[in-house]
Amino acid sequence: MTFNWRRFVLIGIPMLWLLIFFLTPFAIVLKISFSDMATAMPPYTPTYDSNTGISGFFALLSGMDFENFIWLLEDNIYWVSYLSSLKIALFSTLFTLMLGYPIAYALARSPTKWRGLLVLLIILPFWTSFLIRVYSWIGILKTEGFLNHFLQWLGIIEEPLAMINTNFAVYIGIVYSYLPFMVLPLYAALEKMDDSLIEAALDLGTTRIGAFWQVTFPLSLPGVIAGSFLVFIPAMGEFVIPDLLGGSDTLMIGKTLWNEFFANRDWPVASAVAIVLLLLLVVPILLFQRQQERAQEASS
Repeated sequence: MTFNWRRFVLIGIPMLWLLIFFLTPFAIVLKISFSDMATAMPPYTPTYDSNTGISGFFALLSGMDFENFIWLLEDNIYWVSYLSSLKIALFSTLFTLMLGYPIAYALARSPTKWRGLLVLLIILPFWTSFLIRVYSWIGILKTEGFLNHFLQWLGIIEEPLAMINTNFAVYIGIVYSYLPFMVLPLYAALEKMDDSLIEAALDLGTTRIGAFWQVTFPLSLPGVIAGSFLVFIPAMGEFVIPDLLGGSDTLMIGKTLWNEFFANRDWPVASAVAIVLLLLLVVPILLFQRQQERAQEASS
């Protein structure tokens, strides 16, 4: 059996990339999460010294404690932050899906000569700094902002609405920022769908709405799942949007993590927060992926 160098290079380069830029930082953060806070630089006491060799490593394993992780359960600010982030990320993903699906559907049904231009308009905001785009919503949503003036001009409201520094502003910021991540996978799934399936469903007596729910939507589920992951995962750990658009009542794990690292300078607890957040995101995805693989094996 000859060694396949092409397959080795094809698989080895991405695996090396993950090892260097994911597993290595993860190992460093995991090590800090088992350390003790200290008034020093860096502000923690390492639990393992590489100079001690393998004996020091086994001593670390035998004396390892989960004090920082236990602290996350004892102080309610952490699990409340996780739950609040989960709620905001879930609803933001749902709102983004509700807004992005019609856009993607319209793109997929538009004339072929216009699709490239329309897709370009969807990704055009990425040509502007993310921070500037979030800052622009401050000018739109603040009390003296454009939206309040526009609503007063229409006669819909008499006094300005308090929209900035609320969860409402956070939802708007997340949906606006991550909408292209939902639209593009949906468009890719809908654009390659065979239109003859819709015609066949209509010939069999179903309505347009029935054909959508029985044919179009099931076939677009891979795009729905991919887009939902692309929105939910970054929204769960979002920091910039809740920091700029949210108020003191907006509690998200990204802000809590930043405060622990830079305000409290408690790197061990902050690392524990980051590790738990990563597990909350990665483990369900791996389980879902495994379930999908089993379903494909059972259907084949």
